[in-house]
Amino acid sequence: MTALHVEIPAHTSTPHLPPPVGPLTVFTETVLRDPTRTAPAEALRAIDVADPLGDLDFQLSLYLLHDIHYRCYEEVCPDAEWHPNVVSWWHAIASHFEQGLRSAVPMLPATDGSVHPGATGDAIVASIDGFDGPSLSGWVLEHASIDVLREFAIHRSAYQLKEADPHTFALPRLDGAAKAAFVEIQMDEYGNGEPGRAHAELFARSMAGLGLDASYGHYLPSLPATTLTTVNLMTHLALHRRLLPALLGHLALFEMTSVTPMGRYAEAMRRIGMSEDACEFYDVHVEADEHHGPLARRGLVDAYVSEHPGAAPLAVWGAQITMAVERRFASDLIDAWSAGRSSLLH
Repeated sequence: MTALHVEIPAHTSTPHLPPPVGPLTVFTETVLRDPTRTAPAEALRAIDVADPLGDLDFQLSLYLLHDIHYRCYEEVCPDAEWHPNVVSWWHAIASHFEQGLRSAVPMLPATDGSVHPGATGDAIVASIDGFDGPSLSGWVLEHASIDVLREFAIHRSAYQLKEADPHTFALPRLDGAAKAAFVEIQMDEYGNGEPGRAHAELFARSMAGLGLDASYGHYLPSLPATTLTTVNLMTHLALHRRLLPALLGHLALFEMTSVTPMGRYAEAMRRIGMSEDACEFYDVHVEADEHHGPLARRGLVDAYVSEHPGAAPLAVWGAQITMAVERRFASDLIDAWSAGRSSLLH
């Protein structure tokens, strides 16, 4: 494959709502278009799904309700974001989502003494060391074709095209040393203020190099529930101030574990002949997270918990629940690809 220079595409149009996939998304899109609508009994009953972390109708509904706090959708009423009917519907779904998260990984109470406040970062490292899930990056490095790398980019586009934005909700909730460390990490994520250098923009360039459409939300109809769950987790933590420590644990986990996977993805991209421009997103993360990992561990998480000792269990839980949803995501992709199937819905 000939390596070509790829310009970062400019995609500024507002995406359209995806087709509904069940009663939850039918009503979600209805209330987003017309916030005066209230939830009918059948929609309220449909929230009580057996597996909220793996149910497509549930996860897509939550994703759409979350996304009105980001770039939103063309058909959404301007008043929908904080209309009481929309907020009430979101709260009902979000509460059930958190129950699913707590069932997957029990949340320790703030009074639990198993995590020493001064060693919260160490506790996250111990959780990482005990992780027993499959290595998605290892599988991609060894087996990936261009089709697999395209599908992987499509899955990750739900997060990477808004990279840093969910975590930035934490900024006004922090102060002192933790805030300083957080700003340093986020500045790198946003390309240090240089247009075209934000990590989301670099990912759009990588998608273009793979022949994909990097428009925000373009591939949303193709994403399965377990992919949406990885993004919904992050936004759920971001939109609930009481879950701030868990959001910091989420961020710290990614910063502390991304160097090796990003290096593998870059190597896999080069193996199939991708240009240096298309690989830059991964290369930048390898370089940045060599510094970000220790900074997130000590300067962010440990610094925050030193000021808020009761937050230690929740910070560790944030890392642990992230690993749990990422394990399920990785397993689904590897199972599909190993069987010669697409990992996308269509």
